[in-house]
Amino acid sequence: MRSDVGIASNRIPFLLLVVTNFFVGGMVGLERSVLPLLGERVFGLASTGAALSFIVSFGLTKGAVNLFAGALADRYGRKRILLFGWGIGFWVPVLIITAPSWTVILLANVLLGLHQGLTWSMTVNMKLDLVRPEERGTAVGLNEFAGYLGASVLAALSGYVAMAKALRPEPFYFGFGLVAVGFLLSLLAPDTAATARSAGGFGPGMSLAEAFRRTTWVDRRLMSLSFAGLTTNLKDGLAWGIFPLLLAQKGLDLGTASLIVSAYPAAWGLFQLLTGPLSDRIGRKTLIVGGMAVQAASLWAFLGATSVAALGLAAVLLGIGTAMVYPTLQAAVGDRVAPAWRASALGVYRFWRDEGYAFGALLGGALADVFGLRMSVGLIAFLPLLAAGLVARFDREERG
Repeated sequence: MRSDVGIASNRIPFLLLVVTNFFVGGMVGLERSVLPLLGERVFGLASTGAALSFIVSFGLTKGAVNLFAGALADRYGRKRILLFGWGIGFWVPVLIITAPSWTVILLANVLLGLHQGLTWSMTVNMKLDLVRPEERGTAVGLNEFAGYLGASVLAALSGYVAMAKALRPEPFYFGFGLVAVGFLLSLLAPDTAATARSAGGFGPGMSLAEAFRRTTWVDRRLMSLSFAGLTTNLKDGLAWGIFPLLLAQKGLDLGTASLIVSAYPAAWGLFQLLTGPLSDRIGRKTLIVGGMAVQAASLWAFLGATSVAALGLAAVLLGIGTAMVYPTLQAAVGDRVAPAWRASALGVYRFWRDEGYAFGALLGGALADVFGLRMSVGLIAFLPLLAAGLVARFDREERG
């Protein structure tokens, strides 16, 4: 292992990429408190499934982009893809602010999915290029901490601006600042593929088709990790779309609801500072299995909560459960594949993980239209438990 690989040896570019991902996450946070209500109150969407269709367009696009982002990064360079992603992100607030119909909102979320798939994938891969194998959990934890802290901050800010002003356009003006700063920071970041190659271990590569086959079903370890990622973001798609509607149904004002909604990604981001490094020390499997169980229990606790404090606590616990698995799953996938196809394998994993947004919105919306908001959340909570069982059965530790 060369001395120029590692967090300490690359502290400045590594920190720059951490800060960049705060602004990447902030682009998603813009929508978390406001967009479900925008669909219901401004565009008159009566069906929950229709109101959550923006998450479907986001999830399908982001998942598909993730699938190819790793291969594109291996071929064209990380930094070039990162900058291109920011260029796409500029049009997201433009379309939401000016949208005359819900169809344009869906188009905006297709672009948001493209933006997130390119930028967030690159910040993950660039950090993994710079670090040692025993630092992967720490690296991903810091990356996800910054991204979900950004999502939390912007969810709270956009919610309060919407309460003080209107559901649009004012909350989405933040988007232009996020894009401008994120693009400038990305210009300063070095391309990291050469650093990763200097560390050694790059043998013959693997086709994307073969990487997809192995990560999806041939290697049961990778299959169980991919399913855990899918159910994690399936639950997040549910929380993103249904929590604001459920809190409004409970009679909470938009400001209070925004605080509860933002508490979830805030805990998710903050606790990844602990869970990422912890997975480097104790291994990945325990955190993944435990975290999936905590997510299920937190969803049921959210349904049973009768006070603002209890709702906030359930949201925080949901964030902790997600933090236990989010950086750990990505680090675990990185542990199990060779450097030559790591970016492609992570792209496949992130494809399935982020398709969970679409599945969560579709399944949650359909269940909510038939059984109501509460029942949809209660039923979907069983899926993280299933994922915990698969990881417990098939995964084994393999680091370095």
